[in-house]
Amino acid sequence: MLLIGYGNPGRGDDGLGPAFSEGMAARGLPVLDVDTDYQLVAEHALTVSGHDLVVFADAEINGEEAFSFREVSPGAPEVLGSHSLVPETVLALCETLYGASPRAFVLGISGYDYGEVKEGLSDKAAVNLAEAETFFLNWLAETVPLEAAAHA
Repeated sequence: MLLIGYGNPGRGDDGLGPAFSEGMAARGLPVLDVDTDYQLVAEHALTVSGHDLVVFADAEINGEEAFSFREVSPGAPEVLGSHSLVPETVLALCETLYGASPRAFVLGISGYDYGEVKEGLSDKAAVNLAEAETFFLNWLAETVPLEAAAHA
């Protein structure tokens, strides 16, 4: 399974995605490949193509809960540019370029402080990050054995 955490750690809570993926990488989970980046780019399609399951983790603005988790499918925006890639576009590129269609989810972690250039998460975002980590570890424990069994 692949986890891609993305966002800008130099912009406060926009760093939630990288904080999440780095925290998961530090756990050394053998079932989890981890990638951390500032933004999604076309090259992620190649990485995604080598996995059956992928989770994209990012900060979420105006989230109603501590985090959201939803399944996503390939799709393309009207304009394709280096700063406009979303998970659905990466999945579409993966499908078009590499013939792969992994199951994919987006984990959006609610953040609040994006305004100024500064490192570190707000206190509320840090609490949301911890809740998202607990959820993800439970989801991973339930999901990956099922995925592995399905491909055995």
